[in-house]
Amino acid sequence: MTTSAVEPGSAQTEETFPYQRQCPFTPPKQYDDMIDEDVVQVTLTGSGLRIWTISGYHTIKKILTDPRISASRKHDNFPFYFVAPPEFRTETSFIGYDNPEHTRTRRKAAVTFTNRQVKRLRPRIQEIVDEYIDKILTMTPPIDFHREFSLAVPMTVICELLGIPQDEHDFFINHGTCLLGGHSTPEQRQAAIVEVNAYVDKLITLKEKEPGDDLLSRAMAEYAASGEEYTRRDLFNMIRLLMNGGHETTASMLSLGTACLLENPDQLQLLLDDPQGMIEPAVEELVRIATIGDTAIPRVALEDIEIGGKTIKAGDGILCLALAGNRDPEIFPEPEKVILARGTRKHLGFGHGLHHCIGADLARLEMELVWTTLFQRIPSLRLAKPFLEIPRKEGAVIYGLWELPVTWDA
Repeated sequence: MTTSAVEPGSAQTEETFPYQRQCPFTPPKQYDDMIDEDVVQVTLTGSGLRIWTISGYHTIKKILTDPRISASRKHDNFPFYFVAPPEFRTETSFIGYDNPEHTRTRRKAAVTFTNRQVKRLRPRIQEIVDEYIDKILTMTPPIDFHREFSLAVPMTVICELLGIPQDEHDFFINHGTCLLGGHSTPEQRQAAIVEVNAYVDKLITLKEKEPGDDLLSRAMAEYAASGEEYTRRDLFNMIRLLMNGGHETTASMLSLGTACLLENPDQLQLLLDDPQGMIEPAVEELVRIATIGDTAIPRVALEDIEIGGKTIKAGDGILCLALAGNRDPEIFPEPEKVILARGTRKHLGFGHGLHHCIGADLARLEMELVWTTLFQRIPSLRLAKPFLEIPRKEGAVIYGLWELPVTWDA
C-alpha cells in the first residue's frame, strides 16, 4: 500500500504513532507485536500519513545502507509525526541530504569531530564538568539536575567549539527545546527557526570580520581556500544542526543515564569500583537502553523495495525504530536489563551508515567524564522524587526528561 494521508472525517480506530514508552527505558507495549513482524504500517499523529516502521536490528542496518533509501526531507511523504513548518523540509543541512550533497556538506564539520580532535578536548571538558559540579554544590538541594547540569555542560562545550558567546545558553536551550520537544505548536517551531537563523546570520557576519579558532571560522576559511561557493544558508543550517544536536541529545543522555544509574545501584557500584575499566562499556549500555533517537531516523523509499515479503512502494515514508532494534535478544541477551559490563558499540543509539552521528565521539567523551566524576564527588546523590513521577518528553524528536530533581547530603 502506498503511503497516504487518512481522509478527513474518516473513521480511524488505530492508535496513532508515536506511542508512549512504558517507562523511559522500556519500549511502548505496541512494540512487542511490531518487533515480531519487523515491517509494519502505522498512522502518524499530526499528518495522518500511513508509513512503514522497521523494528528488526538487521533490517534497520540494511535499510540505512541501501542507496534506494533517501534521507531528504523534501519528499512529500517524509514521515514527520507532527505538523512541520516548511523550513523543516528545506533547512536541514547534511542530516537531511543524500549523496553527493551529504558528503560535501558534512566534511566541513567533520574535521572538528574526529576522534583525534575530540581527545584533545578532554582536559577542557573535564574542567567544565568540575566547574558545574562546583556550582551545584553551592546550591541548596533539591535542584533540577537537568537544567543546572545536564543542559549546561554540553551547551558550554558546543558553544566553545562553534565560537558562540557563552551568555547565549538560554537562547539556544529554549529554542532547541522548542524545535525538538514534543509540546511545540507549528507556529512556535516556525518562530524558533526564524529567530535562530537571524542570530546565526549575525554570528556569521561577526566571524567574517573577526575569525577565531572555532568550527564556524574554519568552515568559512575552508570554503574560501577551496574556491567553493557557499551561502549563508549552508552555514546557518550547519550551525543550527550542530547546536541542537550538540546539546539537546547529550543533555538528554546525561539526565537519563544518571537516573538509570541511580535506579540500578548494583550497576552503579560496579562503575564506582572500576571507573576506568567500566566507563566505556557503561556509556554504550546506557545509550542502548535509553535510545533517545528512537523516532529520529526517518527515511523515504526511492523505488519499490521488498522486505520480509512486503513491498515498500516508491515514495513511502519509513521510520527505523532504533529502540526496537536495540532490544534484539540475538544481539543483546536479556535486552531489557541494564548490564553495564556488556556495553558494545553494536547498538543503534548513534544511528548507522552514512548518517551515523557526527558528534558520537564527543558525546561519548562528555558522558565518560561526567559519570566518572559526578558520583565520586557527590557520593550521596539520589533522586528527589520517584523516577516514574518525573515528566518525560513523550512525542519529542529527542526523547528525554523535562526535569531531574536530585538531592544529596549537603
